Amino acid sequence: MGHVLGHDRRALRDTGAIAPGLGIDAIDPRTRVVAAVMFAIAVVALHDLAALACALLAAVGMMAFARLPVGQTLKRMAMMDGFIIVMLAMLPFTVPGDPIFVVFGLTASWQGLWQAVEIALKANAVILALMALVGSMEPVTLGHALHRLKVPDNLVYLLMFTVRYVEVLQSEYLRLRVAMKARGFKAGNNRHTYRSIGYLVGMMLVRAIERSERILAAMRCRGFTGRIPLIDELAFTHRDLAFSLVFAVVVAGIVAVQVAQ
Repeated sequence: MGHVLGHDRRALRDTGAIAPGLGIDAIDPRTRVVAAVMFAIAVVALHDLAALACALLAAVGMMAFARLPVGQTLKRMAMMDGFIIVMLAMLPFTVPGDPIFVVFGLTASWQGLWQAVEIALKANAVILALMALVGSMEPVTLGHALHRLKVPDNLVYLLMFTVRYVEVLQSEYLRLRVAMKARGFKAGNNRHTYRSIGYLVGMMLVRAIERSERILAAMRCRGFTGRIPLIDELAFTHRDLAFSLVFAVVVAGIVAVQVAQ
């Protein structure tokens, strides 16, 4: 399945990592997945801002270890922040506590502001760590790692097929949009636009179902029985042990910062 990404894009996402095969790529994928999960659990459990700042710095260190380009990575982080910016902006006005200022009769509190900062630090630290540890993997490699970690096969296959065909659906969407523009469609705030977008979504669903049926039939013709054989073997080496120990020390240090407060 990994062949569909092409020679210039073999990662789960096009992270733009420099010099693939060095740094984080030399670590066993199972170790990277477990490390990402452990880091996320530890960060979510934190509440002290100093500890969260340390966690964000650790995530930046992982970004450097994974050789991700700073500008492109920060741009993607900003896209993620755009989804939660409204919630963060509303928290100071919805959490009771010591007042900071009043706007249109709404009182902003220090407690709400600290919660907003806390959520922002947690989200950015976790997402950045996931991009560095997991996002730079090939989809097939990630699937192998999850299978070796005893994740249910159906979930592994669902992930792999989703990664494989999300771009196919995107291409189908772009073709439909081009067809709509060729027929003189112009988006606007009117009933015709809403109805056309509804038809577009419906056609996407219909074509997705038809394509999935054709894919399943083709796989059965090739002997698919519900299981994908895994040929590659994953080995835990001394390099992975060293990475695990260093990573555990870093996470323990972050937790110790909160305990010390």
